[in-house]
Amino acid sequence: MKHLRFAALIMLVCSGHPVSVLAEQASVPWDALSEKEQAVLKPFAKRWDSIPAQRQQHLRKGAKRWEHMTPEQKAKTRQRFKRWKAMPPEKRKALRERHERFMKLPPEQQERLRKRRQWFQQLPPERREALRHKWRSMSPGERKAFRQKQRQKFRDRHQR
Repeated sequence: MKHLRFAALIMLVCSGHPVSVLAEQASVPWDALSEKEQAVLKPFAKRWDSIPAQRQQHLRKGAKRWEHMTPEQKAKTRQRFKRWKAMPPEKRKALRERHERFMKLPPEQQERLRKRRQWFQQLPPERREALRHKWRSMSPGERKAFRQKQRQKFRDRHQR
């Protein structure tokens, strides 16, 4: 059971990689994996040869990322995976779609959103909750107007 959770964790960790790049790569025999890769991917050992090449490469990238994580990063990843597994399927689907939309944005827009998220995360909890409450109490029209105003502010700052 522990191995299954770990395997699922590895799949989640590496889920952000572009699939098109991986599809071009060939299948890798289990014996060709490094000892470290085999250790991390052990739950897949018995069925490794039946896993499509694209998925193998995806798993290998996740194993490599896992290998280089600090204990704190691994603990945080495990916690995220635990929350992910507890989510209803429809919420997971919505989050996947949101992530896909984010990945399609231009890099500068992605960076702007990352900075806004970081700013928000650094606010005191009471302030974050107040902003969430304010957002939830807005009508769809008010939210749209707010977003347009923020975009215009951003454009004005970056055109100077």
